[in-house]
Amino acid sequence: MKHAFRILGMALLVGAMSFTTPANKKLIVIDAGHGGHDVGATHGFHSEKEITSKIAKKIKSLNTNDNVEIILLRNDDEFKSLADRVDAINNLNADLVLSLHVNKNPNETTSGIEAFVSEENAKYEDSKAHAEELVSILSTEKIKSRGVKMAPFMVLKKSNTAAVTLELGFLSNTSDREYLTSNLGQNEIASKISSYLSK
Repeated sequence: MKHAFRILGMALLVGAMSFTTPANKKLIVIDAGHGGHDVGATHGFHSEKEITSKIAKKIKSLNTNDNVEIILLRNDDEFKSLADRVDAINNLNADLVLSLHVNKNPNETTSGIEAFVSEENAKYEDSKAHAEELVSILSTEKIKSRGVKMAPFMVLKKSNTAAVTLELGFLSNTSDREYLTSNLGQNEIASKISSYLSK
């Protein structure tokens, strides 16, 4: 029975991702990091997979631009391998993929938002431009900018479109954690990203 449900679930996912986006529409993929048994960074009862999923859903729900289509790579608490994520992104022929994450560091004073791109990405310059603007938009007095950096992350390297990993703050830092886990902070992050994507 579990096998049958898994096949049905995969069929529904493929069906949902196989539509044709009108030429005048911009297609954005939001990749909420981690999921399932892969919880990501944690602090107490807070987990990266939960935070990224909540923010991703808020971004999608805030989109009111008919010319922008936002697809979430995961809608619930499910595990997706990096290879599966890349395959889904490339099958969609998206205009941009944003991979959402939160950070953790043994040094609890380390804080801030940062973005990563890869020089191996076919649209590296576009990726870098998106990353720089997003970090500028998202950084505030509450959460400082740590800039844009290079990384060999698989989603960044293998996606056939502009790709940016956003590390939205540090769960290990008290101030960042309070911001990232609050409705106010999550709504603010989602609203800023949604507004940027709707341009």
